[in-house]
Amino acid sequence: MNDVIDINEYTYDLPADRIALHPLAQRDQSKLLVYRDGKIDHTKFSQIIDLLEDNSLLVMNNTRVIPARLKFRKPSGAAIEIFLLNPIQPSTLVQEAMIARGSSTWQCTIGNVKRWTNGTALDLDDLHAELIDKERSVVKFTWTSNLTFAEIIERSGQTPLPPYLKRDAGADDKNRYQTVYAKHEGAVAAPTAGLHFTDEILQKLKAKDIIPSWVTLHVGAGTFMPVKTQNALEHTMHEEQVVVTRDLIEQLLSGRRIVAVGTTSLRVLESIYWYGCKLEQDRNAEFVISQNDPYQSVKTIETKKSLQNVLETSFPLAGKTSIYIHPGYRFHLCDALITNFHQPGSTLMLLVAAFVGADWKNVYQQALHNNYRFLSYGDSSLLFR
Repeated sequence: MNDVIDINEYTYDLPADRIALHPLAQRDQSKLLVYRDGKIDHTKFSQIIDLLEDNSLLVMNNTRVIPARLKFRKPSGAAIEIFLLNPIQPSTLVQEAMIARGSSTWQCTIGNVKRWTNGTALDLDDLHAELIDKERSVVKFTWTSNLTFAEIIERSGQTPLPPYLKRDAGADDKNRYQTVYAKHEGAVAAPTAGLHFTDEILQKLKAKDIIPSWVTLHVGAGTFMPVKTQNALEHTMHEEQVVVTRDLIEQLLSGRRIVAVGTTSLRVLESIYWYGCKLEQDRNAEFVISQNDPYQSVKTIETKKSLQNVLETSFPLAGKTSIYIHPGYRFHLCDALITNFHQPGSTLMLLVAAFVGADWKNVYQQALHNNYRFLSYGDSSLLFR
């Protein structure tokens, strides 16, 4: 394993006019770049049905983006914007915090926080917000209705578009910055590879016995955190919450070719493998994967044995992962990856480079040359390992 990964080797020139500021009118009409055995082809996403092998297993992230941006105003008129990050009370688990009633406490990022003092309350519709720890940006929310926290912010919050879009969310974003199969509330960023799928495509894939199997990774704001260190190995990876079902593990053991829909699904798959390795050493190990586990502290075992270890645990399996996949990583549970085109010098760029090797440069050059749209609302790629 390398001791140094120069982040400058994983960047590229992305013109501002190549960033997709809005989604296409039809989800499946985005362009699709196909990389296989060093060769690149171009088509539309709607053709993905013919590009995947029969009997493949599509691993898809069914997290649901919450309206995590809450815009309050003080009586003086000063704007205070609260962006939900991590729940604290009544539970640190997102899926439990979203069904809380009456009160919920979160760590947040707070815009214009210097104008807001500890103990001061703000109101937005029926939602009451009190800053209880300014240093840690902890906010306690209360409301008097019998609604869940998910329902109350659905009324008052706004879609948390990526910061690089530099625009407020519109009415269309509420639907389009969400996959058609989104189910479990908790993400503050969309698993964008899934945005291209339609119900019709999913039905056609099932007709070829290409079946979906679900993971839940609640995408955090840390996904947009740039790598600020020259040596990418010194970057601190963000942690995200994961939920895995028994059905997924059984499907992974079925021998089907595994296609990860998005980097979030891929990170869950690899985290599952490392958890199985941990269980080999300690049957009581928690499902918590750190960024260094694959490189330092955990002994590798055969993939099937790892999955069998996981299958012996109780489900649904909830955990956390900050797995950091970068060049030099050896993949265990993925044959192909569907993903959008990512920010230069990002951890997602490093993941793609790890997956396809040095050819990532040719993939991105071809995408730029052929007028692909980039980032969250942009076009897609199908990369075979």
